[in-house]
Amino acid sequence: MRELTDKILGWCRSRIQQLTNRLSNRQMMALLAIVVGLFAGLGTCFFEMLLHGVRAALVTWFPVDRAQVLFLIYPAIGIILATLFVKYIVKDEISEGVTRVLYAMSRRDSRIARHNCWSSIVGGATTIGFGGSVGPEAPIVLTGAAIGSNVGKLAKLNYKELTLMLCCGAGAAVAAIFKAPITGVVFVLEILMLDITAASVFPLILASVTATTIALVFRGFDPIMAITLSAEDVFLIKQIPLYILLGVCCGLMSYYFTSINSIVGTYVKSISSQYKRWAFAGVVLGLLIFIFPPLYGEGYEGMTALMHGQVADLFDNSLFFKFSGIEWVAIVYVTAIMFFKVIAMATTNASGGVGGTFAPSLFVGAFMGAIVALICNACFDWSVSVVSFSLVGMAGVMSGVMKAPLTSIFLIAELSNGYGLFIPLMIVAAISFAVDYGLDRDSIYTKQLRMRGELLTHDKDQSAFVFMRLDELMETDFIRIKEHFTLGDVVQLIAKARRNIFPVIDNFGHLLGVVQLDDLREDMFNRDKWGRSITHYMIQPPYKILQHEMIQSVLPRFEESHTWMLPVVDKQNRYLGFISKSRVLNAYREALMKISQ
Repeated sequence: MRELTDKILGWCRSRIQQLTNRLSNRQMMALLAIVVGLFAGLGTCFFEMLLHGVRAALVTWFPVDRAQVLFLIYPAIGIILATLFVKYIVKDEISEGVTRVLYAMSRRDSRIARHNCWSSIVGGATTIGFGGSVGPEAPIVLTGAAIGSNVGKLAKLNYKELTLMLCCGAGAAVAAIFKAPITGVVFVLEILMLDITAASVFPLILASVTATTIALVFRGFDPIMAITLSAEDVFLIKQIPLYILLGVCCGLMSYYFTSINSIVGTYVKSISSQYKRWAFAGVVLGLLIFIFPPLYGEGYEGMTALMHGQVADLFDNSLFFKFSGIEWVAIVYVTAIMFFKVIAMATTNASGGVGGTFAPSLFVGAFMGAIVALICNACFDWSVSVVSFSLVGMAGVMSGVMKAPLTSIFLIAELSNGYGLFIPLMIVAAISFAVDYGLDRDSIYTKQLRMRGELLTHDKDQSAFVFMRLDELMETDFIRIKEHFTLGDVVQLIAKARRNIFPVIDNFGHLLGVVQLDDLREDMFNRDKWGRSITHYMIQPPYKILQHEMIQSVLPRFEESHTWMLPVVDKQNRYLGFISKSRVLNAYREALMKISQ
């Protein structure tokens, strides 16, 4: 099988090389963007068909008026199957798709493994089809990005061109799954932070339009959530205060979303045994979905029910089915679903499931908007549109969670043909973004990457540091001297030394200090002093650098200490090497050229 794959790739590479010789660079990038969009669109359609098939076999035959015991075991089965698939077949991490795309851009020269062109589809469909409370978008984004990356590798593109192809694949995947080409373009520009130039935007548009066309051909023209705004759902000036309130609520809900996701994810991952994680996730998800069936899968059915004002449909297969007509019960029920969705999502991802946070943020936003509308109607007897507030709430929470107000605005507008809601969409998205940014400036995708110094941004000065790793810049060709050495011992070593600084270590490799050649010059030619202990000349370095520190934190220490060389140690103070200011500056200049060319 591997030989056949290599032959096919070799043939593709030779055909691409022939095209490269005939076309200009811009023509080549445009053609590759269309190819990437074509395959990303087909991959998305396959994912949707696979997911629909799994779900249809498992749940479509349930009678709506009874709770289903199978909800207690389905999620655990899906997570176990997905985990085993990843561990024994893929043998690589494929969860948190958007984060992995950002990581590939910053740490792997935009190169993504071939298996990601299909593995995320299988893992995601298995997890979500069996009820994992996550979204399909992250696996699809990783799939599209992997397609773009591997097409770029076949064409032997440089880093910047390869990054563009990766972004074309990611944008095409988003465009295809939502049938929203504008959203695909804006998603890349806002979340993957591709530079806005004619050379980059044109291929991105081609890829998104191509993928959307493929989706329309194979899946029809109906939007993912078929919503038509009626005359009762139009935007009214007098409702602006309510939309401002909704924006604040969405911002706070976004902070709850990211915080609980982090807390629950950390706790589940801290469970030492995979079997215990499966058991924990199975119990938590099984009970939550059994009590609140709308938590099953990505939740688009529940969102669609809200979009049509059919709140009673959320009670299908629920223990509370007979209470669906009671208004206050509906409000409590919808509120509980909104809060528990985040816990279900975080548990699914952390326990080994394959999915994303894109759809859950839309889900939580829709329920947030619906709650505001339902409370206004129940308590004040106002005629507030549940449909409009649910749509706008989706944009609000998504804007805060993903720190992507433009993506959220255009997505909801394209999904619903709701351009008449543009003003409330902008109000709520902007306020939610501002509130959540004031509480936490990182999105759910970038938090861990920023903490590790692995996040690319539009600030090229800061992005250059992302390509620099301390362990790669550290120099280790320094002669180590022991604490019991004498000056005479060191003089014998100086003859073959290429450095003018020597680390002093004990018998366990711990760094005790450093000796500089300049401090030895006065006595090294005086044999009467050769018996003096080398610790007499030893000094303490102004700073010790830990082996995994970010380069951004190292440079200021050179400036403060007015030195050009600092030792690197591990957490146990064992000597590892030295980092030099000149090497850091040279690496910074090369990284800056890499992202600017």
